[in-house]
Amino acid sequence: MIRKQLIFVFIFLILFSISIIYEAHAHSMFNSAESTIGDFRVQIATLPEIPSNGEPMQILFRVTDLDYEEVDRFTIGVRIFYNDIQIDAIPPQSHQGGHWETDYILERSGIHIFRVDLYDVAKDGGVLTYIFNISTQNPFGYAFIFSIAAGSIGLGVILCYIYIPRILKSLTKA
Repeated sequence: MIRKQLIFVFIFLILFSISIIYEAHAHSMFNSAESTIGDFRVQIATLPEIPSNGEPMQILFRVTDLDYEEVDRFTIGVRIFYNDIQIDAIPPQSHQGGHWETDYILERSGIHIFRVDLYDVAKDGGVLTYIFNISTQNPFGYAFIFSIAAGSIGLGVILCYIYIPRILKSLTKA
């Protein structure tokens, strides 16, 4: 009897939740951001999500209009700053489509400022500059990730220890 009630409640919840979920969004990566200036939106993300010093990473750029429709063509340049000093630059390049991916290596630990320049899109024909922070893994980053994972696993074990015996007990009575 209890088992049939649980199945009925479970089916009801599934059917009810399907009707309220009408839009889904992808996971926003840790080192990702977007900025809107004028009629354009620039999005940036890194792979891996938390880059390590001296390790190659991929930087993903996406240029859209205000309705999130990718532009057909854009010219973009990037200036990279660390402690308010420009340490590198990627010269302006034209790209077809709304995406551009490039490989890069950050040598220093900490926050790097990426000034992304979008050319020939401003109403006056000038440059629009979007500013993003990209952080790298420091030596304590792995300890942080490990502590979060250990806490999550510990919570899962405690919840299983509490609720699984109750569920098994109720199923054996039926």
